[in-house]
Amino acid sequence: MATSQPGARKLQILQSLAMMLENPKGEKITTAALAAKTQVSEAALYRHFASKAQMYEGLLDFIEASIFGLINQICAQQDDGVTQVAEITLMLFNFAQQNPGMTRVLIGDALVNEDERLQARMNQIMERIELAYKQSIRQAATQGQFQDEEISHRAALFSSCVMGRWHRFVKSGFKYAPTQQAEAVIQLLLR
Repeated sequence: MATSQPGARKLQILQSLAMMLENPKGEKITTAALAAKTQVSEAALYRHFASKAQMYEGLLDFIEASIFGLINQICAQQDDGVTQVAEITLMLFNFAQQNPGMTRVLIGDALVNEDERLQARMNQIMERIELAYKQSIRQAATQGQFQDEEISHRAALFSSCVMGRWHRFVKSGFKYAPTQQAEAVIQLLLR
């Protein structure tokens, strides 16, 4: 990867961190190991990021922009609330499967023993996902597909299912894909 562009080295560091997080053994990542993987010195890492926590914040920025950008696209393209819920769920399963290292961040596994504000930020992302579900389920309720009193419960159910599938994916060493029988699971939850 060429590093002549501003930010290219920073991106390379984040990509290396994400790749290291794909190790199914889930070992703690040190700045020394990250520097070796990126083929830079630890001092060079700290020229781009003030701390390891700031590196994880960069990954969280990517996760947040990707997931909510896709949720916004789904909601803009689909008027049907039930279809929105199904497509959001499938997208979240696919995102995890395509980004196993990021999934370790999503479930907080990669954030153990890191700055606690990172876990707080991850919790906020999960709350925003549940809020997106509430909005789509509310849309479905206005279309007569769900009852108003079901909105919060269904949003929590879908969020829990997504988080559970992400968790199972990571804890199985990426063996159990979150997309496995996804359509059947989504249809079951939509009943």
